[in-house]
Amino acid sequence: MPSEVAAGAMGLGVTPGRLYGVGVGPGDPDLMTVKARRLIEQSPVLAYPIAASPSAKGVARTIAEPFFTDAHTLVPMVYPVTTGHTDHPGGYEGALADFYDASAAELATHLDAGRDVVVLCEGDPFFYGSYMYLHERLAHRYVTEVVPGVTAFSGAAAAAGLPLVKRDDVLVVAPGTLPEDELRAHLQMADAAVLMKLGRTFPGVRDALEATGMAGRAVYVERATSPAQRVEEFRAVEAEKVPYMSIVLTPGTDQGCDAPAQLGGGAATGAGDDADGRLLVPGEGKVTVVGLGPGGAETLTPEAHAALAEATDVIGYDTYLARVPERRGQRRHGSDNRVELDRSRHALELAAAGARVAVVSSGDPGIFAMATAVLEALDAAEGPARDVEVEVLPGISAVQAVAARVGAPAGHDLAMISLSDIRKPWDVIERRLRATSAGDLVLALYNPASKTRREQLERAVRVLREDRDPSTPVVIARAVRSGDESVTVTTLGELDPAVVDMRTLLLVGSTQTRVLERPGHAPLVWTSRDYPTGDDAPALPALDSIATSRA
Repeated sequence: MPSEVAAGAMGLGVTPGRLYGVGVGPGDPDLMTVKARRLIEQSPVLAYPIAASPSAKGVARTIAEPFFTDAHTLVPMVYPVTTGHTDHPGGYEGALADFYDASAAELATHLDAGRDVVVLCEGDPFFYGSYMYLHERLAHRYVTEVVPGVTAFSGAAAAAGLPLVKRDDVLVVAPGTLPEDELRAHLQMADAAVLMKLGRTFPGVRDALEATGMAGRAVYVERATSPAQRVEEFRAVEAEKVPYMSIVLTPGTDQGCDAPAQLGGGAATGAGDDADGRLLVPGEGKVTVVGLGPGGAETLTPEAHAALAEATDVIGYDTYLARVPERRGQRRHGSDNRVELDRSRHALELAAAGARVAVVSSGDPGIFAMATAVLEALDAAEGPARDVEVEVLPGISAVQAVAARVGAPAGHDLAMISLSDIRKPWDVIERRLRATSAGDLVLALYNPASKTRREQLERAVRVLREDRDPSTPVVIARAVRSGDESVTVTTLGELDPAVVDMRTLLLVGSTQTRVLERPGHAPLVWTSRDYPTGDDAPALPALDSIATSRA
């Protein structure tokens, strides 16, 4: 809608001009669109940003200048500050806000006089473009059109001959001006990355890429598609020579080419190479035990995602391995669920030969899962395998996922017991069950039952019913965070062991666990952070009464 000012001009017989935000591409004038060139040639007023320097000409103007004529009115918009210091009371942001306000006002005088205005913007106007700040100030007042341009990173990828993403790869585009820890978190969730706005930020970008294992396949592109274009392997770049108008591209690992090798700096991918095209070197391998969380990709942590992307080999139980996306050049080793030590030994052997191995585990790998098996194998290993570096990356555990589904049942002290008696005798399990009752602990029961192992759960329920009130809240949670999820809140007295299987986790409350029932809402379960004392303390079995004979 035209503004009141514009409407007034129309009342005087002057139709306000149109505002155009025109992307001129990354550097080569031949990459401008036909429409961009036509508008530049036809519009009477051309505006463009430039730095506050006597020699500054402006990147956008330099690209579009072949299409300028003597009939054009040029409006250079001089930035008050770029990377230097400002005395503006509002600081850098305040100085720029005033600059855009003043620039918008100057353009408005041309528009109100009926002259069309083209604002030139390098790359694309709505992709980190300076034009968008003028758009915010003027588009609601004048008829406006934005003409997209080839983005800088598209030009950079073409200049480097580097495919960025394929199939299901996730691309992250981020400014290098982010704090390093924040940048690292974004990179950990990505398969491929584009990092822009470098210059003085380059050291932090470099550290973030190294920390996330992406530096080996990164490529540096400076002033893409312009006569000053420069393409280099990322690790060869001298930080002090990096300008602001530069980009780092990190392709996904499934691109079918090795970027450093294309630039003449690396070896071609082949037998014995890792996913980045570097030869596997004995003694430089590593085993990372990765927690996949309880369900879908949304529960995977950024560092787990990064470890999976970086791995040359992924090892795990077939069902869990299926949750990890396949990557070109990455070897996968699936096996049955009952051979944890075999998997662990295999992982150590691969790492001793130089592989970066991810051993995957559902939930948290340190809770009834693969981390213990890997360390057990490491403790027994001999030769090079004993010196392999082992790292454990936590995941969201089943008990955390279940607790979150129903509220806060683990709000006070919590015990976790596996009911599987394959690796420990039943009498030990029973003593521990009784101890949790004596200690009035919330209890998480892992591995409660399987198709062939039913008796253990039935015996556990009988033991718990001896000392815990029948009204004690119990959460029956099956396949949480999957398509088969079911969560039921019941009581210890009404618990039916027949509905429990190996994909179920049970949470048994303490005397302080409560269920909040509300019409129209699922029940919420919570355990008070406070514990009663004195006359209000609950009656509990004596600790010296814990014995298997009570069964």
